[in-house]
Amino acid sequence: MQVVMTEAAEVFITAVTLQALSNRPVYTSQWDTREPNNMAHINLTRQRPPADAVRRLPPEGGEKARGGPSLSQEADAVLVAPASADFMAKLVQGRADDLLSLMCLARPIERCPLLIAPAMNREMWAHPATQRNAAQLRADGTTLLGPDAGDQACGEIGDGRMLEPETLAEELIAFFQPKRLAGKRVLITAGPTFEAIDPVRGITNRSSGKMGFALARAAREAGAQVTLVAGPVALPTPRGVMRTDVQSAQQMQDAVLPVAGAHDVFIATAAVADWRPAAPHEHKIKKDGSGRPPAIEMVENPDILAAVARLPKPPYCVGFAAESHDLLVHAQAKRLRKGVPLIAGNLGPATFGQDDNTLLLVDAQGHRELPTASKLQLARELVREIAERLKTFK
Repeated sequence: MQVVMTEAAEVFITAVTLQALSNRPVYTSQWDTREPNNMAHINLTRQRPPADAVRRLPPEGGEKARGGPSLSQEADAVLVAPASADFMAKLVQGRADDLLSLMCLARPIERCPLLIAPAMNREMWAHPATQRNAAQLRADGTTLLGPDAGDQACGEIGDGRMLEPETLAEELIAFFQPKRLAGKRVLITAGPTFEAIDPVRGITNRSSGKMGFALARAAREAGAQVTLVAGPVALPTPRGVMRTDVQSAQQMQDAVLPVAGAHDVFIATAAVADWRPAAPHEHKIKKDGSGRPPAIEMVENPDILAAVARLPKPPYCVGFAAESHDLLVHAQAKRLRKGVPLIAGNLGPATFGQDDNTLLLVDAQGHRELPTASKLQLARELVREIAERLKTFK
């Protein structure tokens, strides 16, 4: 990461601080003499020899040069954060009176994209001039990240707040992910369900929802419009994902079935309870001193994945099988029983609540393991698999 600061930025934070954080020299002036040709605005976004490189001339006799200067890696993108209303106007007008605006103007547009994170007072953001500039920047190929809504430095609340640094990092990563699902609509279920016994107790399981939420993020990164139906979990909604919260299996089915047919892909990651009490008690069940638990009549919950797969025009359905043993046998049986083209199996006790996982992909042709990795990494790999299979799905 290479940091470039404007004069206004230096009012808020010193170049020394950002040099320590980035472990690279910070550039603040278009007249910086550290660059051998005094053209920092060109060099910072283009492949170039490092400043301390010494060219070795070919020896006499016509041999090729040995040990010539290696080229430093070219910039993959320019991210301006925060981007003020003034800087947005400057970009629209093509003004270049400081190093950062010069660099944005001089970057190779075809391979070095420009992303900006607007940050300003809510009235400034809503002003027609700013909105015209935002529209023109988009038309020019600039990607706007945000702004967000919330508390502002001026004490007001509203649109115009810069995205948090962690969110900006996620957005930058998402920007470079292949858009394998562009134009597709993906519906995902995640987490456990909770089946009430009485107002206090219930039947649930150890699913954290992390795999489903990772899939929602990965599908959105791949360009899909993502709807996430989540059981009771304590996880933040991935940015750009539409979320519906439910508790029970019946509520999850009620949220999924009416909309499933309008989606291209359905991924049933949720660990749905197989059974529920037939009639939850109105009040908390008390011990009666007999030492015996109360008799609770159980009924089977709806099979959401199988119901979606039986729709007249079903989406491409992917099921998950969380097993405790004989994973391949149970995953194969589940795929046939549900009538779906693909099952992703894992050993539940080994992954519930963890940040990594191991997946076994089972289809009509056989099975293949995705080795242990972070759940987000596996989610991206599974999205790639789904995108490839969608090409032949009818």
